Amino acid sequence: MSSVRQPPVALVTGGSRGIGRGICLALAQSGYAVAVNYAGNEAAAQETERLLQALPGSPPTLRCQADVGQSADRERLVETVLAQWGRIDVLVNNAGITSPGRRDILEASEDGWDQVLAINLKGPFFLTQRVAREMIRLQNERQVEVGRQNIINISSLSAYAPATNRGDYCISKAGMRMMTQLWALRLADHGIRVYEVCPGVIETDMTAAAKEKYTPLIEAGLSPIRRWGTAEDVGKTVAALVSGTFPFSTGDVINVDGGFHIRKFPST
Repeated sequence: MSSVRQPPVALVTGGSRGIGRGICLALAQSGYAVAVNYAGNEAAAQETERLLQALPGSPPTLRCQADVGQSADRERLVETVLAQWGRIDVLVNNAGITSPGRRDILEASEDGWDQVLAINLKGPFFLTQRVAREMIRLQNERQVEVGRQNIINISSLSAYAPATNRGDYCISKAGMRMMTQLWALRLADHGIRVYEVCPGVIETDMTAAAKEKYTPLIEAGLSPIRRWGTAEDVGKTVAALVSGTFPFSTGDVINVDGGFHIRKFPST
C-alpha cells in the first residue's frame, strides 16, 4: 500500500489565464493538486497546466471545461474533480465576465444582464452549494480534517465603486459580497471558512487594452501603492487565506488593490 499522502485539492474556476492562472500557480506552489476550470479557451488552460507541471515536484493537475453559468456543467465539473481525486478542499470562485458591450444602464439589455448574473453570481452561488455539500459529506465520513476547507470568492472593486456603463457587472460583484457573508455564516459550524478577495486594477491580458488609460492614473495616485497589481499578488493572498493562518476569521473582505479602497480627502 502506498505511503504517499494525497495532497489537498483546489478547484479554481476561470483558472486558464489572468488572475485565475496566478491563483492556480500559488496554490500549486503551496502543495495543492489543482483543477483548472475554463469555459472556452482550451489553449490558455493548456498553458496554465504546462506552467503548473513545470513547477518543482510537478504538482497534480486536471484541466476541466465547464461553463459555471450552466447547471449541468457545474455538476459535471464537480463530478470530474471528485472522480479524479475524491475530494475538494478549496473552491475558488474566480470565473467571471464583464458587461457585454459595456452599455450605459439606460441602454442595457436583459440578455446581457442574464448572461453576466448567470456566470458571475448565480453560478458561483450554486457551485458553492454543491461543493459545500461534498465538503460536509467528506467530514462526516472522516475523510478530511475539519477546519482545513475554504471557499474563496474573487470579487472586484466594482462591488462598491459603481460604473454606469457596466451596471450588471457591478451588481453581480456586490451580490458576491453578500453571498460570501451568507456562506460564511452557514458553513461556520462545519469549520469551512469563506472569504472574499477583492482585486483592484490588475495587469493581465484582459486589461492590456486599458493600460494607456490607467497607467497615468496609477502614477498620479489612483491607489496609495502606485503600481499595477499582478495576478501573483492575488494568488499569494488566496494561498495565505487557505493556509490556516487565519483560523478565527471568516466572511472577511481582503482587498488586493494597493489601497484603492481607502477614502481620503483630496489634497488642498
